[in-house]
Formats: sequence, C-alpha cells, structure tokens
Amino acid sequence: MACAQPAPETSMTIDWNAFTPWSALGGGVLIGLSTSLFILANGRIAGISGLLGGLLGGLLQRGSDGYAERALFLLGLLVAPLLWLAFGRLPEVRFDTGWFGLIIAGLLVGVGTRYGSGCTSGHGVCGLARLSPRSLAATLSFMAAGFATVFVLRHVFGG
Repeated sequence: MACAQPAPETSMTIDWNAFTPWSALGGGVLIGLSTSLFILANGRIAGISGLLGGLLGGLLQRGSDGYAERALFLLGLLVAPLLWLAFGRLPEVRFDTGWFGLIIAGLLVGVGTRYGSGCTSGHGVCGLARLSPRSLAATLSFMAAGFATVFVLRHVFGG
C-alpha cells in the first residue's frame, strides 16, 4: 500500500511574534486623527500626491494659498522617522527587487495617481471616510491591481 505524499504548503502563515495589533491600531488612530484635523483646519484632503503637487507648484509662488500647511504636513512625514529613532530602532526595510524594479514601480504609481486623481491616502483614507463613490472605485481599482500584480509576479513568473 503506497503512502500519500503530503500536499505542498500553500497556505500563508502568520509570524505571531511579529504580530502587533496595538501599534497598528494606534497608527491607524493617529492617521485618522491627523487627516481629520487637516480637513477641519484647512478644508482640504490630506492626500500626499495632492499636497506634494501643490507644494511643488507653489515653490514658484511662495505666498500661494496653503503653502505653509502643505510644507509642514510633508515635513512631518520626513521628521517622523527621526523622532521614532529617539525611542527605538527603525524597522528593517527590505526590497525583493533591484533598482530597475523600484524605478518602474515608482513610475507606475505616479502615473496611476495622476490618472486616478489622487493616491491611496487621498482616496483610501480621506475619500472613503467622506463616502465618496469615486474614491471607492479608485480604492477598489488600485487594490485589485495590487493583488493582480502580486499574483502574477509570485505565481506566474515565480518571483
């Protein structure tokens, strides 16, 4: 009688030692609070692509509306990791691709934010919170594109 071979491992496993629900919840609360305060104080969505585009466009016109708020918000994104270092180590950043893959991915994200009239933070965080149908369609689109990309790269090309 032949013994059946076990099926290859195809399920995902969770590294329970690295599972951090409380810090993730705290980060989500801080993101929600900061975007809520930004829209209440400025009347604008805290989408990073829109803030960065407005900031870069406003470099030629320093007195433009909202320049200081945009600059301070983006400065906070750059200063936050430095503050983190005051209390602990930064998490390890690892990319499973080379520079060429990163450049192509960055260009595709840039084109997508331009065609989608916003980025994940603008649509996914702020737009969904405002129950925007356009943001729901955009969020579903970029999530589906992300899932499809990972599936093709991992399971079709075997990367």
